[in-house]
Amino acid sequence: MSERLSIHWFRGDLRVADNPALSAAVKRGVVIPVFIWSPEEEGDWPPGGASKWWLHHSLEALASRLENLGVKLVLRRGDSLKELRSLVRETGASAIFWNQRCEPFALAQEKAIARDFQQAGIETQRFNSHLLFEPWAIENKSGKPFRVFTPFWKTCLAQSHQIAKPMAAPAQLVAPKEWPKSLRLAELKLEPTRNWAKEFGEVWEPGEAGARKNLKRFLRD
Repeated sequence: MSERLSIHWFRGDLRVADNPALSAAVKRGVVIPVFIWSPEEEGDWPPGGASKWWLHHSLEALASRLENLGVKLVLRRGDSLKELRSLVRETGASAIFWNQRCEPFALAQEKAIARDFQQAGIETQRFNSHLLFEPWAIENKSGKPFRVFTPFWKTCLAQSHQIAKPMAAPAQLVAPKEWPKSLRLAELKLEPTRNWAKEFGEVWEPGEAGARKNLKRFLRD
């Protein structure tokens, strides 16, 4: 496969537009989009039934969106580091891009994963995709987090010129010649065995399109 093949690891941001990690991977060349279902890594906060229902349909919407752009969504289940290692071996990828989460346990995990691949000569890049400012970017004069809202807010406003503009979705993604193995979405077993969630679809629209509609409705109201 191409030496410029990159893995885009989808974390909590299941969207194509305004996705800095995906944009970086696209600029580099061939892209393999990947989602790894690893609820055991959430520690004391594993996703509940409603969250899993939402995830199932968001992944379904994401896979459809990616197919329209010329690629597939590869699904895996298990330890994130092990699955990423396996994907690198299977594909020959030389870089992994993702948008980082900010929970302490997730940050620690991502730093360990980045260190592991960097030691193996695999490029890794992490991006901020869902916060105006990362938690550690806004500090008081002593270099510590604010404890009072007003000075915190004033500092944010003073740095508002640093906020990046939303990125457009890529027009096309370059697919690899061969795809690594992938689970089917149903194999993740995210939907409830009893159809207690049958009315969710009447009030929720998971996925990027639903989020965009909600944002427009919020701005209009």
